[in-house]
Amino acid sequence: MNNQRPGPRDPRQQRGGPRPEAPTRRVSGPPPPADYRPPLAWSEEPDRRPRHRAPAPPPIEPRRREPQRPDPREQAPRHDHRAAAPGGYAPRQDPQPIPADRRRGSAQRPPHDAPPARRHRSDRQSPPPPPAKRGRRAAASAPKPRKRRKFRLGRILLVIVLLLVITPVAMLFYFDGKLHRVDALTSYSGRIGDTPGTNWLIVGTDSRAGLSDQQKKNLATGDADGARTDTIMMAHLPPSGKPMLISIPRDMYVPIPGMGSHKINSAFNNGGPQLLVQTVEEFTGVHIDHYAEIGFGGFDNLVDAVGGVEMCLDQPLRDPKAGLDLKAGCQELNGAQALGLVRTRAFPNADLERVVNQRKFLSALMAKATSPSVLLNPFRLFPFVSGAVDAVTVDSGDHLWSLAWLAFKLRSDPITTTAPADGDQYTDDGDSLIPGETTKRFFDYIARGKAVPADLLTSDAGAVS
Repeated sequence: MNNQRPGPRDPRQQRGGPRPEAPTRRVSGPPPPADYRPPLAWSEEPDRRPRHRAPAPPPIEPRRREPQRPDPREQAPRHDHRAAAPGGYAPRQDPQPIPADRRRGSAQRPPHDAPPARRHRSDRQSPPPPPAKRGRRAAASAPKPRKRRKFRLGRILLVIVLLLVITPVAMLFYFDGKLHRVDALTSYSGRIGDTPGTNWLIVGTDSRAGLSDQQKKNLATGDADGARTDTIMMAHLPPSGKPMLISIPRDMYVPIPGMGSHKINSAFNNGGPQLLVQTVEEFTGVHIDHYAEIGFGGFDNLVDAVGGVEMCLDQPLRDPKAGLDLKAGCQELNGAQALGLVRTRAFPNADLERVVNQRKFLSALMAKATSPSVLLNPFRLFPFVSGAVDAVTVDSGDHLWSLAWLAFKLRSDPITTTAPADGDQYTDDGDSLIPGETTKRFFDYIARGKAVPADLLTSDAGAVS
């Protein structure tokens, strides 16, 4: 019994087995050429079956374009690195120019209804940043630039500087507008011309204007009406050297224009500041540049505003008429005590010793008013300026800064003296001081801007050291 399985009937059904040789055919005719190759078997022929191809896209008809705007689809296609679809259009590999509508900064843009052109990844714009958060919380949480902080700090410092500069200037003009003024330096025929240096005429009056009945009682000023002068001083600021504070005694017997010869205080009592200025200029030969008048009203507030003035007394002073009761030694005088000191004549030399105390007190007051404890303290500076505005009357051409300049000049230990006289004499006005050659020489040095010799200066012996 044969156990072998029969092979396939058709040798083409065998897999992996040898192929049977094709039977040779005898063809009659001439022999084949040398390069002739017999045809391949059917199994070795190439596959000529048609492959499936994607249908070509229909041609796109170009749109009718405007003359001034070219159609971007007519431009050369951009290179696409992605592979083309099977049977599709293969992009050109040679470099192509960039279309005009895609150049950076070009004003040309594709029409609104044109299909979107395919872009390269490098041409894609990054998405815009998300909008900033709004609101107070978001603004507070966002970090502030350092430059902005510096700008804000600079503005704050500028505002502070402007306030420090503008506020004092504004207050200066405000108080200057409140000063009492009078036409004291009026022009007259034959007036003395300008002399070297700057000369102030300072007058102290017994005017009670502005004082209540209680203030008159507390200050012991009395109830007399009008204004009389018991204090006449000339502040001479020379071109060089120390300033001088010169007292002109009220009993100096001088010629008064239109009145004849009288005591010099009669000029103020009868003709006011104008006649007094003219009398002093003609008597001394010195040109008066500024005028200041101080009355009882506001004088005590002026002293209290600076915190009092320290004075050293060589002897105790008691004068019921001036309301004065002071002990000997250094002490700080308040407004009422200072007013009694400059008014009292309870001395052996009466008025001559009083003018010495007046000069010393005025110099001490100017030194205290210009000290840092007052200038840097607004609680003292503004009350002092306000008290000066109430107590002082100036010429129509003077200002508050003129008084400040005078105060700075008199604070540095000026030369204080009394105008000399050649003796005393009893006249129709009572006991009077008679000017002479010594008086003329003294004021001649002042008129020429020269230093006054020591032999023409009087001693400062008085109750105040």
